[in-house]
Amino acid sequence: MSHADRILMGPGPGNPYPEVIEAFGRPVLGHLDPDFIALLDEVNDRLRQVFLTENPLTFPVSATGSAGMEATFVNVLGPGDVVVVGVNGVFGERMCDVASRCGAEVVRVEAEWGTAIDPQALLDAHPSPKVIAVVHAETSTGVRNDIQPIGAGKGDALLLVDCVTSLGGIPLEIDEWGVDLAYSGTQKCLGVPPGLSPVTVSNRAIEGFVEKSQSWYLDFSMIASYVTGGGARAYHHTAPISMIYALHAGLGVVLDEGLENVHARHRACGERLQDGLVKRGFELFAQEGNRLPELTSVIVPLDRLPSGADEAGVRRRLLTEYGIEIGGGLGPVAGQVWRIGCMGHTARERNVTMLLGALDEILG
Repeated sequence: MSHADRILMGPGPGNPYPEVIEAFGRPVLGHLDPDFIALLDEVNDRLRQVFLTENPLTFPVSATGSAGMEATFVNVLGPGDVVVVGVNGVFGERMCDVASRCGAEVVRVEAEWGTAIDPQALLDAHPSPKVIAVVHAETSTGVRNDIQPIGAGKGDALLLVDCVTSLGGIPLEIDEWGVDLAYSGTQKCLGVPPGLSPVTVSNRAIEGFVEKSQSWYLDFSMIASYVTGGGARAYHHTAPISMIYALHAGLGVVLDEGLENVHARHRACGERLQDGLVKRGFELFAQEGNRLPELTSVIVPLDRLPSGADEAGVRRRLLTEYGIEIGGGLGPVAGQVWRIGCMGHTARERNVTMLLGALDEILG
């Protein structure tokens, strides 16, 4: 089976939109070409529409979502600053690691994997943190954490949110919810290959920038004067031209379909998949009421695996015999949980039907 025929339903990259594939074939302009600069400005405008924000400092970081995470932290945290971090999966843990490397005092608020963080517990964890950080859609567990009540009660703290698996998949309202810094990735619900990290930063967060970021490449103050309207455009680094083309196309698809319609498509596919799994006797892993439609976590049915097979073997059969890729568990749930993505262009009911049928044939 050709790699091009595979259905990518793992927690990582999904199948890109056809318009995105076409965009990669465009002639490459210079990164300072006026036509490219105009297109980059349009990308930033489209990102504001998808993030639902008016933040001038909204743009794609030229690296993957992990760089977006690091960028948001290193620009607002320095030695001795206090950050409260919600931890209920791999990426909350990673936030703690990044924040500690900034020299910050990290206050952890933990919840059991598969359950959501209590927003009030985050607000009560410290009387005056500089930053409260939480993952909106925890990719390692399929859990959605509630952001709106944290923004409503954050006080003087900056609210920093990981939106890697939520942007373009489920409702996310940066300005309405009081989010000060957010980052995402292109490879999830935006239907674009990995390579860029959309970020948005409030003016309030800009006022809280550290005097000198520990990273030169990710130092937002070096470009903020232009995007906030106060200075001339400065050359900072060579932009990845073709990836910007792709993001421009992917955002165009999302906006043409309409955010509400895109959210509804993701929701319909997630519900169909989760209902189908439950009807087949599977147990869903993520907490009811906080389950992501775009990423379903399900407990591996160890008692139903074919004789002599393990869970990784079943995933290999799905890939080699049916061309369907799903993801395994991470950390303490490795080998115990499957993570099934319905994101971006992959969020189609036909893909759900094919996966359920393939599981029927393998597991009986």
